[in-house]
Amino acid sequence: MQIFFHPEQLKHCPQSYYSRGKMRQPQEKPERMHELLKAIEQLSLTVKTAKDFGTKPLLDVHTLGYIDFLKNAYSEWKQLPEDWGDEVLSNVFIRENNREIGVLAKAAKYLADGSAPIGQHTWTSTYWSAQTALSCADALLSQKEQCIIGLTRPAGHHARKDGAGGFCYINNAAVIAQYLRQHFKRIAIIDTDMHHGQGIQEIFYDRSDVLYVSVHGDPTNFYPVVAGFADEYGTGSGYGYNKNFPMPHGSSEETFFKFLDQAVDYVQTYQPDIVIHVMGFDIYVDDPQAKCSVSTAGFAQVAEKIKSIGVPTISLIEGGYCIEKLGENFKSFLKGFGIHPASQHEQNQQQVLVELE
Repeated sequence: MQIFFHPEQLKHCPQSYYSRGKMRQPQEKPERMHELLKAIEQLSLTVKTAKDFGTKPLLDVHTLGYIDFLKNAYSEWKQLPEDWGDEVLSNVFIRENNREIGVLAKAAKYLADGSAPIGQHTWTSTYWSAQTALSCADALLSQKEQCIIGLTRPAGHHARKDGAGGFCYINNAAVIAQYLRQHFKRIAIIDTDMHHGQGIQEIFYDRSDVLYVSVHGDPTNFYPVVAGFADEYGTGSGYGYNKNFPMPHGSSEETFFKFLDQAVDYVQTYQPDIVIHVMGFDIYVDDPQAKCSVSTAGFAQVAEKIKSIGVPTISLIEGGYCIEKLGENFKSFLKGFGIHPASQHEQNQQQVLVELE
């Protein structure tokens, strides 16, 4: 197993989070990634640094105007004569008939909600999150690995073709699905985050070469609120290639796995060449975003079920906001892929090898 990450992803540090009528404490914090990295170190695993694939793969999914906005919005914001604060955060949301004159108009078009502010380092971290996902895809092509992990922060599955929201800016899963279509005919994306990835759904809704299957909380009065319902099947040639499994709020772990089994079966029926898995630890029972009750041990089962599909898999680690349990839950997930803590003897052998090198 290979794991990819880039330290520039730690720089994004949101200060604002407007949700459900209130300003709330940001949940998508750099500390989340510190816990994942700590878990990897405790398992004596190696993290590979992501390579740079440029913006072209991003533009194969997102519009040029949107990428330009993400890249330059903060500098435009700070050049204004008034003090508008340290983050680009719109109080206006108008997508249609928007001439994009001025940074506030651009923000009105490209920021879908109040949970995706753009700070000084947001573009840098977002860019390297996408490069991390692309490094996973490249490794799958070159190494023929059965499982590759990408620590993709900021997350991506809510990002639309031309819109940020839900803590997401670049749609990492969609970017690598499109990138891998140059080499594979049939790609499946299975999403087990607590929230529906409406950005992925939007991007591939009319296509049959990329299947999107999601298990998530019922979107009625729950993010993303406008998509993720069971009757959304795709359109045109993509009809039937979008499958949603919305769970009732308060679902038990047993209920979650009932839906996941159905989702895995649907993916297996499609017979994909590869699987891209969007992993969200916000399904954990004590997560502040959770509407179901998956236990720490349950994350090993999640990995086992994804692995049972039987094709090369890239797992992108995205959601999860119970920071004190994130490392433990991640280790359980890795256990399901066959990664166990090294014994003291094995750790000593690894240390000797390092010293010899």
